[in-house]
Amino acid sequence: MSAISVSQLCKSYDGRQAVNELSFEVEKGETFALLGPNGAGKTTTIEILEGYRKADSGSISVLGLNPQTDGAELKRRTGLVLQTTALEPELTIWETISAFARLYERPRNIQTVLVDVNLAHLRDNRVGNLSGGQKRRLEIALGIVGDPELIFLDEPTTGLDPEARRKIWTLIQSLNANGCTIVLSSHYMDEVQALANHMAIMVDGQIAAEGPPRELQRQHCTHSTIRFDVGDKLPHGFPAKLVADTVVLDGHAELVAEDPTAILSVLSLWSHDTGYDLSSISVTRQSLEDIYLQLVSQRQGNPQGGPP
Repeated sequence: MSAISVSQLCKSYDGRQAVNELSFEVEKGETFALLGPNGAGKTTTIEILEGYRKADSGSISVLGLNPQTDGAELKRRTGLVLQTTALEPELTIWETISAFARLYERPRNIQTVLVDVNLAHLRDNRVGNLSGGQKRRLEIALGIVGDPELIFLDEPTTGLDPEARRKIWTLIQSLNANGCTIVLSSHYMDEVQALANHMAIMVDGQIAAEGPPRELQRQHCTHSTIRFDVGDKLPHGFPAKLVADTVVLDGHAELVAEDPTAILSVLSLWSHDTGYDLSSISVTRQSLEDIYLQLVSQRQGNPQGGPP
């Protein structure tokens, strides 16, 4: 049985369709990323899944429960990490987690939770004195102290420095490795690439694309960029058939191609014949962020969801 099953979900506000016949599945034990631009309907969707907002129509199952009628049981089995959480600055880390732990029938051991989020050495520090990364790890601790089967993570690393982000990634990967299902909302494509087994991109209340991140990148990649050092202009004798498609920017030559194989073959032969050094050459496919922006742009320009 899936951890989450959504079929034909609809929700509107004042006549505006925020979620329009949305359907998707989240398998148990996976990290599922739900992405989309502002106004796409992802926040409404997640709030419905959490049981905090009522759907107009459609079928929703979360851990085999109906969020609209089984709210108390659902909250006992799920964890929630909001983008920002208002915490009492005068309480210590230990006191804060202890207070939340009392809300659950069978909470996890608090010391174990502190170790998991790398805050054990700061247990007696007051919340108001914590850094941004430390506060974020505390918020995640509050989300996992109830020993949830499913965690909703909303922008878990927004505003953090690279080191703090990586530490939280490691924590999320550890939770997932221990069998916890995770629903992730993030605007960082590198974060999605690192953490998600599966992802869905929402635009105008519907799914624009869905699948494993690498598979979506493979399916929707339309071109690659070939780049190598040339100085301020193309060298003498550069292949004539490539000149029109080559631009020189900041000492680098760049060619954009749907299939780079033929171009690489021409460049290799030219390098062999002339002795020109191509050791700096690189081939870069469109990134996941490029694919995301492409899909969002296509669907927003065609709100009915058909081919652009």
